[in-house]
Amino acid sequence: MTSTIGFIGLGNMGGPMAANQVKAGHRVLGFDLSEAAVSALVSAGGEKADGVAGLAAEADVIVTMLPAGKHVRQIYQGEGGILDNAKAGTLLIDSSTIDVDSARAVSSVAAEKNMPMVDAPVSGGVGGATAGTLTFMVGGSEEAFASAKPFLDIMGKTIVHAGGAGNGQAAKICNNMILGISMIAVSEAFVLAEKLGLDAQKLFDISSTASGQCWSLTSYCPVPGPLPSSPANRDYEPGFAAAMMLKDLKLAQEASNSSGAATPLGAEAAALYALYCNSGEDAKDFSGIVKFLRGS
Repeated sequence: MTSTIGFIGLGNMGGPMAANQVKAGHRVLGFDLSEAAVSALVSAGGEKADGVAGLAAEADVIVTMLPAGKHVRQIYQGEGGILDNAKAGTLLIDSSTIDVDSARAVSSVAAEKNMPMVDAPVSGGVGGATAGTLTFMVGGSEEAFASAKPFLDIMGKTIVHAGGAGNGQAAKICNNMILGISMIAVSEAFVLAEKLGLDAQKLFDISSTASGQCWSLTSYCPVPGPLPSSPANRDYEPGFAAAMMLKDLKLAQEASNSSGAATPLGAEAAALYALYCNSGEDAKDFSGIVKFLRGS
């Protein structure tokens, strides 16, 4: 059945995600502070929303893709926001990557207003958003997940219910902590290989089929040559910017500190990415940290 979907946040990820809902036959109302982003959705067949309040009042489903927890709290709970204007029963899907506490707080207020909500952060980058092959890590009740899944299926290939409210965010920051740590490890190995006179292709050929194999090596190799599709072959133009990796690693550290979990490698990864970003490379792909480790 065709639904009216309100989509708030039409950036590099949200824009193509919203466009895929249009392709699936849904009516999509879009809102973003960037007029260019809204215009791109309109060109794809969507409609420009009459502000957040108007969008919320008209939509059957609302999807948000916002930068941080404070933005999510404001757009949902602020004056003139979603929760003040959406009708009871409206399905809420937040695909932002934010702190677990904010996700759970907003979900709790939504439940009081009889609005089912899931936190559904994504993995897969701009390419996955465009192709509709994202991975969604979803937190929320069984009922809310069941309601959200048909819409998530349009935007993603792998949809995993991680548990109750906030667990989608927990899964996302744990996954990206693994990714950040492993990319540093792979980058350090290539830098060491260079110093020892070992060709990068030879190291790739060996480690990609040995115990050093991991996604950061075989799907996103941080040095040019072995994997033509990796950002290393495009001067590290981002699929996933270093600034976004740093954001996720900081969220992991906040969660680590509040929960009492020991994450020493996560803390070191966050510190290294902070140094890399502060060197002026925050807009480059996160795999470009190999250049920082190399000293170039």
